[in-house]
Amino acid sequence: MTNLFSSFDPSTNLNMSLNWLSMILGLMLISPLFWIIPSRLNFIWIKIIFSLHKEFKTLIGPSSRGSTLIFISLFSLIIFNNFLGLFPYIFTSTSHLSMTLALALPLWLSFMIFGWFNNTIHMFAHLVPQGTPTILMPFMVCIETISNIIRPGTLAVRLSANMIAGHLLLTLLGNTGTSLSLIFINFLIITQILLLVLESAVAIIQSYVFAILSSLYSSEVI
Repeated sequence: MTNLFSSFDPSTNLNMSLNWLSMILGLMLISPLFWIIPSRLNFIWIKIIFSLHKEFKTLIGPSSRGSTLIFISLFSLIIFNNFLGLFPYIFTSTSHLSMTLALALPLWLSFMIFGWFNNTIHMFAHLVPQGTPTILMPFMVCIETISNIIRPGTLAVRLSANMIAGHLLLTLLGNTGTSLSLIFINFLIITQILLLVLESAVAIIQSYVFAILSSLYSSEVI
């Protein structure tokens, strides 16, 4: 490693970004038992999907008409890549802004295009919150416009920053292992295991937050 962030470098020894292939690694890792119905893995995944469907339908409203499938697929993609990044020597694609922005920007852009073309008055009404004093209305329009524009950026940065933070901490602690005594190495291993458990929780939470916020943004334009 030339610097601390080298562990997130997508290039390989051949100067090719082959590490991005980790995104399709899941196709090889999915157990064949998943396709044997009924299986335990199948039951668990269907239960998760139905729970997510109910959650998204509540947020989007009765006019969702199957659009929950987009957000369930988004959740599945992010959570799988987050978990893959916790394994040794597997590239974490969700820690890069190029990946997270590629997910957030087209979603936000499609919501904006749909909203401004189909519900123009409704979109203008969102720029001024209810009960805003007349004097503050121009300022509120500016603030709401800026907050609307930076949404894809905040979605992308939130996911990538959370994934980078945990991985950096694990890398920093792991690099100190060679210079520690046997007693401190035992403490280090316990700390690393606890951090891995925390990172597993972060992997689930961040994918859920990304999907939930995307569905909330879509509910505003309907």
